[in-house]
Amino acid sequence: MAQKSILVVGGGVSGLTAAIEASEAGNEVYLVEQKSYLGGRVAQMNQYFPKLCPPNCGLEINFKRIKQNPRIKFFTLSEVEKIDGVEGDYTVTIKSNPRYVNQNCTACGKCTEVCPAERSNEFNYGMDKTPAIYKAHEFAFPMKYVIDSTACLGSECGKCVEACQYGAIELDMTAKSFNLNVGSIVWATGWEPYDATKVDYYGFGRHQNVITNVIMERLAANNGPTKGKIVRPSDGKEAKTIAFVQCAGSRDENNLPYCSGVCCMASLKQATYVKAMYPDAKVYMFYIDVRAMGKHEEFYKNVENDITMIKGKVGEITENPETKDLIVQVENQLTGEIMKETVDMVVLATGMVPAASNAPIACDEDGFVLSNPQPGIYSAGCVKKPLDVSSSVKDSTSAALKAIQSTVRR
Repeated sequence: MAQKSILVVGGGVSGLTAAIEASEAGNEVYLVEQKSYLGGRVAQMNQYFPKLCPPNCGLEINFKRIKQNPRIKFFTLSEVEKIDGVEGDYTVTIKSNPRYVNQNCTACGKCTEVCPAERSNEFNYGMDKTPAIYKAHEFAFPMKYVIDSTACLGSECGKCVEACQYGAIELDMTAKSFNLNVGSIVWATGWEPYDATKVDYYGFGRHQNVITNVIMERLAANNGPTKGKIVRPSDGKEAKTIAFVQCAGSRDENNLPYCSGVCCMASLKQATYVKAMYPDAKVYMFYIDVRAMGKHEEFYKNVENDITMIKGKVGEITENPETKDLIVQVENQLTGEIMKETVDMVVLATGMVPAASNAPIACDEDGFVLSNPQPGIYSAGCVKKPLDVSSSVKDSTSAALKAIQSTVRR
């Protein structure tokens, strides 16, 4: 028997888990990630539920395991272009996009001090800006800078090149393609937040103080755009009256027909952020029903005593143009009362959408990659179905085992 390498597509928590588990079992693994860093959306979170611990603890351990493991080779800023072959003998074409910063980078930051161009910071969902040459976030792995070519002034500027004493900046880098021969593939490209602008009646994009659950994570994070201060985007005012609106587009035949399963717990977790910062804050949670399965039931019971839970799907959110306060209208399903609550800020619990739009493999009607779309290819984590972090880790370990079995050629 001869074992071939395994390709893992996606460097979030699911891809990291699959790659590490497979490599520590003795397999050579290639890990491909589209972003400039590993860690995926977990790196953008403030805390996990239900323990409310920071995600960087777990990520740091995984990054250490990667650095100590010669069997893993990873490629950031890279994507799959084509898959040819059969189980046990796949040829995969990878496109590697330019970082414009080479291996000499020490992340000293001198380049950012002289860069005159700015870009919107997607890590913080556009709530702040960075120079055109930037480090994705303070815990980025690999710890190297990257240039946004859409914002960079190029060779006509060159100030970053002059400032770098290590010769790490190459403005003439170009994209390159290469082939990998592998025995199996784990597809773990993760998820994206549903586009809240599609739920027009909630006013995201029109009303400044209507934000989404992923934006709330960055507001609460110490390394976020407000250094962990939960304030209104419109005026920086402390947000002491907040409404969490569940199923914002989910379980809706006009948007997402399915339940993402984790949104209720995410909102309950975020309610603890608000109460920890502002103990006297008024926090509402408008819900259809609460999904807090198994071990999460206790967490739900503890949090619900500190907030106002109202069973009812919010029908509309309007804005007071003078104060930028928001008026949330909902029918209380338990009393039949039509309620109008005025709040400082609204947090929309948008669902998970699989990041599989360009996947060269089979997906279901909702865009999730099938568990085993073809022999030797296995999906893992949230690209397969909505999952929390713990469940994603378990699912990815299972996918790694299946991928190992596929690499054995008789």
